[in-house]
Amino acid sequence: QVQLVESGGGLVQAGGSLRLSCAASGRTISRDTMAWFRQRAGKEREFVAAISWSGGRTDYADSVKGRFTISRDNAKNTVYLQMNSLKPEDTAVYYCAARSSALVVTVSLAYDYWGQGTQVTVSS
Repeated sequence: QVQLVESGGGLVQAGGSLRLSCAASGRTISRDTMAWFRQRAGKEREFVAAISWSGGRTDYADSVKGRFTISRDNAKNTVYLQMNSLKPEDTAVYYCAARSSALVVTVSLAYDYWGQGTQVTVSS
């Protein structure tokens, strides 16, 4: 079992930056594909970014390409999401997810473990 805990959310003005962290415990995630999803009010959960176990492959939703960067530190069992040039439409609860497979996918049902989420609010 893997426990995931997100942190780093908060309130920021449009154009600002935040860095989310996802700390894993219970076992190493060094061989897991990791991802970030988000859920805006009244919307379904949507894919944001994913990273392969080595960090060699990343994938992003079109809406965040060029603004968000996913990274990982396997020695710290932690995944990050650097969010720059934030927009009000980025306001959502952000979730970290782990998948016990090397295949990078963007579908939420493919992920086995989830954190509790962290709120990000971007004011205009």
